[in-house]
Amino acid sequence: GAFSSTMASRLVPKVNSKQGGSPCKEKHVVLLSPVGKIQISGCETGVHEIKLPKMSVLPSGAESSVACEVCEGPEEMPQPLQQCTAWLRAYFCEPATTGTLPLPAFHHPLLQRDSFTRQVLWTLLNDVKFGEAVSYKQLADLAGNSRAARAVGGAMRSNPIPIIIPCHRVIRSSGDSGNYGGGQQLKEWLLSHERLQKEKVAGRCSP
Repeated sequence: GAFSSTMASRLVPKVNSKQGGSPCKEKHVVLLSPVGKIQISGCETGVHEIKLPKMSVLPSGAESSVACEVCEGPEEMPQPLQQCTAWLRAYFCEPATTGTLPLPAFHHPLLQRDSFTRQVLWTLLNDVKFGEAVSYKQLADLAGNSRAARAVGGAMRSNPIPIIIPCHRVIRSSGDSGNYGGGQQLKEWLLSHERLQKEKVAGRCSP
């Protein structure tokens, strides 16, 4: 099912009007992760999109069973895609190292235009760290408009680079995890993955 449709769409030449100039040469990489196959697209300029698997059931015992690796991708991988896969691999396998890795460049119209959505996504990327969570309202505050909690929800839904721009860390003020593009199970898995990893690191550092 899902793969045949993407194969078909790949045969259609992509005209990228958003560049204004020459279309970028989009490359695709599939990363096999503990939560399933993550599809990443991008070009020399930056990462376009990260597509998370839609899941209703998460693999059980995912922690132990999966080494995170690229299962399909181009021979010549543009640098942003290399950095993106390296970052995601670290996120799943050695989260403590993500802070030291370069973030890939992003190349998506939403992140180029100046808008509240972009402001929110950048704020989230810069201010909400691994293992933390914020409410929609707190994030609206951080992004400079405390009344825009709804707009924050919209920004999260349109986030083209999930996990790296950690929209899974935005939860309802009730403590309920709220919606997520990859589905609620995935959101809760990511949050508990971060909590567990954070405790591991804390455990290691304490005397």
